[in-house]
Amino acid sequence: MADPRLYQIGTLASLLVYGMGWLDFDVTVSRVFLILSTVLVTQAVCDRLTASPARAGHYLGGFAMSARSALISGLSLCLLLRTNRADLAVLAAVVAIASKFLIRVHGKHIFNPTNGGIVAMLLLTNQVWVSPGQWGAAAFFAFLMACAGSLVVNRAARADVTYAFIACYCALLFGRSLYLGEPMTIPFHRLESGALLLFTFFMISDPKTTPNSRAGRILFSALVAFGAWYVQFRLFRTNGLLWSLAACSLAVPVIDWLLPGSRYAWSPQTAEAAPPLTVQRSMA
Repeated sequence: MADPRLYQIGTLASLLVYGMGWLDFDVTVSRVFLILSTVLVTQAVCDRLTASPARAGHYLGGFAMSARSALISGLSLCLLLRTNRADLAVLAAVVAIASKFLIRVHGKHIFNPTNGGIVAMLLLTNQVWVSPGQWGAAAFFAFLMACAGSLVVNRAARADVTYAFIACYCALLFGRSLYLGEPMTIPFHRLESGALLLFTFFMISDPKTTPNSRAGRILFSALVAFGAWYVQFRLFRTNGLLWSLAACSLAVPVIDWLLPGSRYAWSPQTAEAAPPLTVQRSMA
């Protein structure tokens, strides 16, 4: 498959349909439509505002490609984000997509859109929360196999981030349990989380927001794993994975500077030249 995002969209959409139809996910069809419509409209508006005159004639073709990333973010929000207010769901979707255009360093957006949108809403209001996804053993195993398949399809998109993160995170979880004398069923149970799979295979592995070099990506994965472990077991707070990724994403420009590498592009035609090191906080 030329574009691994198509496989990701299919996997996330299948999980969402299965969860709504058979696992009683706490999200309605209208809410899904609202979030997906919002991410697509926001992506289209931002693409239009930031398109150069030379690209104006190819706007529709460019949006057809960028809409794939927007759909991945929207589907992930549908699976993870919960709120009783439709306006907050819309705001989360807008923030997730707009952050790609508003917060950039060296022409590269800093935050994974889904992660940035969720963390921003958790900071702004106490009326949103994250659903860890109680899917049951059968659904978890099926999703695990689908995610493992995404590594094959997405092998060019730097799956080393996924391998490095899960290795570091498992080492920390099992190491803590061994140190405390806990039975091994406890760390295994902590790993049986749909939210962890979403994070590992579709969020931290985002090739557009991870460091450019392999050494940098391994370092980044280790930092995120330790941060998540520290938030959960030292600060005793929930959503450690999300908080850690958001915080560690701020270090990516520094890692890219210390350990430079080639920037990822979904295809050779979409490769972009790196502009001077600047922080952009406007649509200009």
